Amino acid sequence: MTSEIILFVNPTAGRGRGAHAAQPAASALRAAGFTVRTVLGENADDALTRARAAVADGTGALVAVGGDGMAHLALQAVAGTRIPLGLVAVGTGNDFARALGLPVRDPAAAGRLIAEALKGARLREVDLGRVDGRWFGTVLASGFDSRVNDRGNRMRWPVGRFKYDLAMLAELAAFKPVPYRITLDGGEVREVEATLVAVGNGPSYGGGMRICPGADLSDGLFDITVVGDCSRTTLLRVFPTVYRGTHVDHPEVTVLRAAQVEIAAEDVTGYADGEPLGPLPLTARCIRGALRVVGP
Repeated sequence: MTSEIILFVNPTAGRGRGAHAAQPAASALRAAGFTVRTVLGENADDALTRARAAVADGTGALVAVGGDGMAHLALQAVAGTRIPLGLVAVGTGNDFARALGLPVRDPAAAGRLIAEALKGARLREVDLGRVDGRWFGTVLASGFDSRVNDRGNRMRWPVGRFKYDLAMLAELAAFKPVPYRITLDGGEVREVEATLVAVGNGPSYGGGMRICPGADLSDGLFDITVVGDCSRTTLLRVFPTVYRGTHVDHPEVTVLRAAQVEIAAEDVTGYADGEPLGPLPLTARCIRGALRVVGP
């Protein structure tokens, strides 16, 4: 394995934490004897082009510094290759890092863990989801939560997570369940009125909301959480339990499992790892062992 490591940095992640996190992570890697080269970009497309070129040239690992958005971008460069991915998670959500059991908002500890794991060849393979050529690590969200994202992304004020809290309240006032058509593994079809449908490769999104609490990154299957026709009162009562993952015990919640799922509904956007994929219908496939990751 080459001793050069590519540090893939989003300087704006976590309101500037990305820029500050790169230095202690790089210092930990250099102290362990690795050569570190930093890759930035003028925008997401430029950064991804540079990361893909670095991976094609060969590197010991691609280490993404940022949040779930940066991890999502890094997946597009390394998924399906033998180049391992390391994460220095300093964003707002950090759900993929949590799913992998990696340090969150401690860049020096993350750098040391990555260095030790690379020296000891402690790498493992995990599954990824794929939709129309786009890879994702955590959850493909649609329905109420994706409409909150749509509204939040249109808002110019306030900034940060509070914007999405306000967007949620606004959507809650107007939201009605959506007719969905869910096709599992190309065969079984379910037509339901649903508040949301979440396709989980990993268990959580939104900074720790365990929407698919039983999702396993190495079983080759998605956990698909379907929240049925809920009243606003029921939704407000169930929502806090998502952080514990106990919402799946509610009678309006169903969990399905499949290696491939198509979700179809009108006027609904799909988001994966918090990034917009486009309007439904979308077909997601769970690709077993698509990613090599550095860590425990």
